[in-house]
Amino acid sequence: MVCKVPGTSQYVQSIQQHGQTAPCGIVMLPAIICRREKKKSMPDEREIRLQRLHALREQGINPYPNNVERTHSIADVLAHFAEFMGPEGSYTLVGRIRLLRDMGKAAFAKIEDGTASIQVYFRVNDLGAEAYRTVKLLDLGDFVEVSGFLFVTRTGERTLHVRRYRIISKGLRPLPEKYHGLEDKEIRQRKRYLDLIANGDEVKQVFVIRSRVITAMRRFLDDHGFYEFETPILQPLYGGATARPFVTHHNALDRDLYLRIAVELYLKRLIVGGFECVYEIGRNFRNEGIDRSHNPEFTMLEWYQAYADYNDMMKLVEEMVAFIAQEVKGSMHIVYQGAEIDLTPPWPRIPLLDAIAEHTGIDVNQFPDKESLAAEMQARGYEADPKLGRGRLIDDLKSAMIRKGTPALRQAFFLIDYPLDVSPLTKQHREIPGLVERFQPFLGGLECGNAYSELNDPLDQRTRFEDQMRQRAQGDDEAQVLDEDFLEALEIGMPPTGGVGIGVDRLVMLMADQESIRDVILFPTMRKTVEDKEQEL
Repeated sequence: MVCKVPGTSQYVQSIQQHGQTAPCGIVMLPAIICRREKKKSMPDEREIRLQRLHALREQGINPYPNNVERTHSIADVLAHFAEFMGPEGSYTLVGRIRLLRDMGKAAFAKIEDGTASIQVYFRVNDLGAEAYRTVKLLDLGDFVEVSGFLFVTRTGERTLHVRRYRIISKGLRPLPEKYHGLEDKEIRQRKRYLDLIANGDEVKQVFVIRSRVITAMRRFLDDHGFYEFETPILQPLYGGATARPFVTHHNALDRDLYLRIAVELYLKRLIVGGFECVYEIGRNFRNEGIDRSHNPEFTMLEWYQAYADYNDMMKLVEEMVAFIAQEVKGSMHIVYQGAEIDLTPPWPRIPLLDAIAEHTGIDVNQFPDKESLAAEMQARGYEADPKLGRGRLIDDLKSAMIRKGTPALRQAFFLIDYPLDVSPLTKQHREIPGLVERFQPFLGGLECGNAYSELNDPLDQRTRFEDQMRQRAQGDDEAQVLDEDFLEALEIGMPPTGGVGIGVDRLVMLMADQESIRDVILFPTMRKTVEDKEQEL
């Protein structure tokens, strides 16, 4: 094993005592030295690159010019290679150096832009001795602008023969190793730019899918007569979901504000104001734990439609998801984590309490208060927090049921008709006392949203808020707070309305077949590293 480090003459001189110089000018160090210096390799390489940066500047070369003169993308020239090939051609390409081979008086490199990669060929006879010396100062990861003609090598490699080149951005840190990729999951998520460089097309495709999902989502809603609006992220009072907020302080106003946990209450104000179909795709923030399906900062789609109910919303949800799958995947049949899922509407509508009875063996209707339900849950091996109300215990049973992951629960379906005390913004069920007209879509075992026949009775809404405040007083810090301004809006009058919230990140997980939410968020929230903690000290 040897360690190859292309060096400036100054660097070569300083380390020749440890090794020997190969005929091509590459410094060869014994493997034992490389291993001994492994922990120092990144600082050492950065120092080498800094020396080369200074050498370029000493020669009057700006390694970070303001402009480039690209005539074609790499994909363009590859698509028309036979037409463009020949010594009379002149094409200017740009890209990052991914491979570099120095052969003395000639060098080969592979560069890539955002479209493709191509081999380029440098030769001292074409560039001149002075310009060619600067090729020796290039490193993997540098960006270059190269101009020349196209030809095919004896090995069949499509190549640009360089007649003129310049460096357009000098990299000061080494790239991850291209062919082994960047395998450490946490580093990939923490330093997404390295992940995108090292794992290229595979990772980029995930985020291309994310972009296309959001584009299809917008197109579907726009085509159905909805208008997109933006509502406040900084809110004087948070609401619209059961979650703990992040708190911040506004210095000029000298008041605490909250990062929104949902956009619901503001979009409903727009319904009150006369818009009939509204939606927003935006970031929400919930001060909660981090796991495979939760990130404190996440993207949510919410829409509200006047003169509609939860049955109308179920139809719209299944049609939208099927439309997105067709647009993004080309089919309504997709595979998620090894399971094939049929998204073709209509999806099964399953009453929540019936599903719990079937999959946990607990008939919730037999336990009318939280104490008896908690006792039954504990007797059957389920956790039951005594501080929670009966509805929240039912919600915990639902989560435990979904975690079992039976094949039926990995398909596309709706759970419908939820307990009233965990649905403070929902109309009571028109037929079943104690329940509300609420549903949640489940896809591949992922809870992907929440939807209601929206409560528009201001007096009933006040009573529900007051009950939530009592639950907060009893220790439920995720219960909703009473919002007087929203109640005033309801008293102005809101028509019967259907509303939906869809977790965009989870829908992308499904379409991109990713197991963790952190793999579909470019820059997820991460726990502190040891280095982070040391810096704080």
